[in-house]
Amino acid sequence: MKTLKTKTIILIAILISGITISQFINTENYYHPEFHEKQNSNVAAYAYPPAVGILSSSKNCLSCHINNGQWKDDDKTIIDIVDKETKKSFRQPDGTFLIETKRWEQKTVLTVIGRKKENAIAVPYRNAWLYIDPSTIGTPSLSKFAPDWDVNLPMSCRLVGDKLPGYEDADITSLPMTIQSLSNAKDTEMQLQVMLTRGESVKGNAEEGLTGNYFERKVKLIVK
Repeated sequence: MKTLKTKTIILIAILISGITISQFINTENYYHPEFHEKQNSNVAAYAYPPAVGILSSSKNCLSCHINNGQWKDDDKTIIDIVDKETKKSFRQPDGTFLIETKRWEQKTVLTVIGRKKENAIAVPYRNAWLYIDPSTIGTPSLSKFAPDWDVNLPMSCRLVGDKLPGYEDADITSLPMTIQSLSNAKDTEMQLQVMLTRGESVKGNAEEGLTGNYFERKVKLIVK
């Protein structure tokens, strides 16, 4: 009798354990909806910059954020790409950027973003940027940089406060990025997508709480 009772208790314990494990496995992660598998590809992703082209098929950050800031005047906005060693800008007369490298050569550039100092209006204190080849959006590749080009830091989100000679009168971010043309690399044209921001987005609603302005620049990569 005791043996049967013991077996019954063990069986009940096994059943309870099985049900508990099953419920745990099937529980969705409601606390982090950005990791929940989307059944509808049109649903906005919950993070920037990776939301653009990687977590979703969004073309740019305006699919989540709104362009509602006070910093649209380009004469005070700084968006530059300079050689890390020489500090020479790759900007061309038409406002695009031209970066030339030899095949297999590693070239490190600095992405410089910010605003000239001013007291009249509240300034942005956080910059987000992303280098992306628009033709890669919608493809399964996790890298949205130019195909057959290697890169170590194609995106970032950073608080202003970096120091760089020549930008003493501005609040900027400055971060290095190394690129390398691989064996099959071709000349290509990319986008540098930038957002200057201030404030904090509400979780799940990027249009609320954040003030920002969006900018795009063309970046041409050339294999010499």
